[in-house]
Amino acid sequence: MIGRLKAIVRRHWPALHLRTILFATLLLVAALPGFGALFLRVYENTVVRQTEAELVSQGAALAATAAQLWPGRQQPVGQQAGYAPEPPAIDLSSAVQLPERPASVPAARPADPAAETVAAMLQPVMAETARTTLASLRLIDRSGVVVGGPEAGRQLVGVVELQAALGGRPSTVLRRNGAYSPRYSMEWLSRAAAVRLHHARPVIVDGKVAGAILLSRSPRALFRGIYEDRGKIALGVALIFSALVVLAGLLSRGIARPIDRLASATRSVAAGGGDVPEPPATAAIEIRDLYRNFAQMAEAIGHRSRYLRDFATAVSHEFKTPLTSIRGSVELLQDHGDMSEAERVRFLANIAADANRLNLLVSRLLDLARADMQPARDERADLRTILRQSADSLSSEGFTVEMSGFDAAVPVICPAASLETIATILIDNARLAGASRVRFSHASPKAEQVELICDDNGPGIPEADRQRVFEPFFTSRRAGGGTGLGLPIARSLLEAASASIRLEPMATGSRFVIVLRSGLLQRAPAQGDQVGRRA
Repeated sequence: MIGRLKAIVRRHWPALHLRTILFATLLLVAALPGFGALFLRVYENTVVRQTEAELVSQGAALAATAAQLWPGRQQPVGQQAGYAPEPPAIDLSSAVQLPERPASVPAARPADPAAETVAAMLQPVMAETARTTLASLRLIDRSGVVVGGPEAGRQLVGVVELQAALGGRPSTVLRRNGAYSPRYSMEWLSRAAAVRLHHARPVIVDGKVAGAILLSRSPRALFRGIYEDRGKIALGVALIFSALVVLAGLLSRGIARPIDRLASATRSVAAGGGDVPEPPATAAIEIRDLYRNFAQMAEAIGHRSRYLRDFATAVSHEFKTPLTSIRGSVELLQDHGDMSEAERVRFLANIAADANRLNLLVSRLLDLARADMQPARDERADLRTILRQSADSLSSEGFTVEMSGFDAAVPVICPAASLETIATILIDNARLAGASRVRFSHASPKAEQVELICDDNGPGIPEADRQRVFEPFFTSRRAGGGTGLGLPIARSLLEAASASIRLEPMATGSRFVIVLRSGLLQRAPAQGDQVGRRA
């Protein structure tokens, strides 16, 4: 059911601008108090409770006065200890609306003489009170007979609030107002318009119920109150709407407009021109972060695009040379079937050499691709053990691999296989350059870092080439079989381990410095731990 409802909503949901959503949200939030006052009856409930409080206070005052004036009273009035405030009992959202109060009927017995005496003294006070408060006031004796007023001598029967009061408990009820007639077009929305509050309060004399005070009054209607406060309400609505317009403008400048600019910039970047501009000064902090993130992403994409373009160009160039040579040799062999055996052997050797170079290039390209896609792993390895294995396997007559300062284990954060590949690349490069010795040493400039230093006694790298040694396919020993992919592979493997490699200038020979994370201060990685790698 919920899934079908969501599908219907998604199918019919309109496409809205962010500005429209922001303004509609602000408008809804601003209108909520008004809806609450109108439909949750917050304002009406307050008016009804205020009316109830007025009836309770009037009834308390009149009941105390009647008790004080009651003939034959033995005990003084108002001797109870402490205060006993009466909380409101009427709530429009939950109170039951009773029908009109039943009409009085002729009394079956005469009224209590004491009650008639009190009514005669209290009637002027009740009349003046009713003239001011617009409340209907009745003094009832303990048999339910009205004493004084237009209904004097008649009895009220079946009036629940009066029965509660004659039982010693004050009671307030909500009854329908039969005399009500609408005066406003929208008055039907108000539940308090056609009701009347009835309050009955006992008159306690010498600890017994001697009678009751019956009060009733209509609360102020909702739309009458709105009409009376129309100036204030109109001013409030105008101020709220003005504030909404200002807030919507601020939000638009802080969110919607910067997002529009960013969308336009990303379209330009996608089309191959332009870049991500600086975020507006009025943009929110999150939007500024979004601008910076998009700028970094655009820069990374541009760098990757240039890398792929240059890489494709270099691959095409590197493959073209041996393929051209192979094709030429094959054509010569096909066209000159009478060539000598020595020439045939020479051409076949050239083809084999070029095929081997192609095979080496393919292998190195696969290694470079694996290195670029290598997931970052927090693996520990002992640098001394890895270098010792490489030195033992790659040392030969006339070429030695030395280790200096590795008296104890040197734990680092880098996969052992990557370290072995990097050491092999550095040693092979030095051998191909004509070096007879490679020496590895290490230092710890910081507690969290280990520097691995690789020196050789070869001819060194010309100053003009030092800035390009880490570029794919750049090599000064192409004739000797160099592919120009070894150092780029080493750098990619180190970046996957959050490490780095650099070439330091030397008067003679070459020096590479590899900065690794020390394994002494790092936590032991949990199985399957991986660290996110940069794009």
